[in-house]
Amino acid sequence: MKIFIAGASGTIGQVLIPQLVKAGYAVTALS
Repeated sequence: MKIFIAGASGTIGQVLIPQLVKAGYAVTALS
């Protein structure tokens, strides 16, 4: 599944992105 995260450098983004990648998601992030 593809996921887009806006605010990737924020508190939630910094925690959430590594977990999503580890779970196998394709993450596109925008700071």
